[in-house]
Amino acid sequence: MEFKINQNVLKEELGFIQGVVERKTTIPVLSNILIESIGENEIRIVGTDLDCTIRCDAEAEIISPGSMCVQARKLFDIARVLAPGDVHFKKEDNDWVTMKAGRANYRLAGVSRDQFPEIPQFKSTPMRLSAEIFGFFIRNTVFAITNEQSRFTLSGAKFIVGEGVAKMVTTDGHRLAYVERAIDDKESVMDTLIPKKALMELVKLSRGQGDVAFGEDPNHIYFETEGRLLITRKLTGQFPNYEMVMPKDNDKVVTFDLDEMRSAVRRMALIADERNRSIRLTVREGEVEVTAQSSEQGEGNEIVQADYTGDEVQLGFNWQYLLEFLTNVGSVEMIAAEAVSDTADDTGGNASVNARAKTDKAATATAPARESAAPVRIAFEFKDPNAQTQMSIAGESIYDYKYIVMPLRI
Repeated sequence: MEFKINQNVLKEELGFIQGVVERKTTIPVLSNILIESIGENEIRIVGTDLDCTIRCDAEAEIISPGSMCVQARKLFDIARVLAPGDVHFKKEDNDWVTMKAGRANYRLAGVSRDQFPEIPQFKSTPMRLSAEIFGFFIRNTVFAITNEQSRFTLSGAKFIVGEGVAKMVTTDGHRLAYVERAIDDKESVMDTLIPKKALMELVKLSRGQGDVAFGEDPNHIYFETEGRLLITRKLTGQFPNYEMVMPKDNDKVVTFDLDEMRSAVRRMALIADERNRSIRLTVREGEVEVTAQSSEQGEGNEIVQADYTGDEVQLGFNWQYLLEFLTNVGSVEMIAAEAVSDTADDTGGNASVNARAKTDKAATATAPARESAAPVRIAFEFKDPNAQTQMSIAGESIYDYKYIVMPLRI
């Protein structure tokens, strides 16, 4: 095989595939990508970890048709630093690949095409939603997915389409995120579990632009956007009855400014107990007092103005659960992949520091995008300190969004 491709096109398409390529794997071929010619002026680039596959098509000048398999990460690292212009690829008889761009020349180790796994046969994608809707759904629910690998059924999102409504639900057993929106499609039906990794890759692929077409077969879900295809295995198992978790008799409501509460929680989290990450919200007329303390480090408090009338109530939360909601709520901005990845931080082994650093990283990279300068207000609905608190955006919205958190006794 021999072809030429623009450096910027190559870099972009390789970037989309990096998220599914295994860097540390017991199956070495999965650290490679497959490049093959399709027609006279196009190549197809495929990466997979066997659970999630991404396929990208790109314009290229095909000199000699065929296929090649090369190291995904190394090729991407090289493509990023090449000078603008054409990049020339040629496969050798021993499966190695020569690569030339300007005055730079490389010879990269390759593997046989026969070693690369067969990807699932592409099925139709008859359903369609805007990338903006998918982005909102994922942005506002993905942080509530469990990180415990043993809880397989909870390691993704329940996605439901039917009767003119689309829904997404996630939970880790301590909190639940739910979002619903009416859609124009009244005929399509789907009820499935999408792995977290696939959700994150879908956001990267769609970039909040255009539509996402999707479909399914008994084992896989297919997403197609901007000429790129994402195929993921379905999660199996019984998702919890999320409707039973949603509180029905919360009779107290407090509303406050999103930015003020987010800032207060972030500041009080710095002094919170590192073991249980507890933070207390004392709700009283006209204000919410945010308090945290640690027997080893001290204590702190901050007042946030609020709209509330009624008896004083103290609510306890895990500050990380609270801050992730306040950081992500209501955003229509796409997720920066690095901000929500589960990769290790450079903060060493301190669990609390790692958690705080990861949450702050997400807050910086995914700050809510506002369509107007009007302040966003948040509503907390609650009954008493021992019942679930339901959190949402105050006022009317085209999205029905709820975040339910179990109480933390302090």
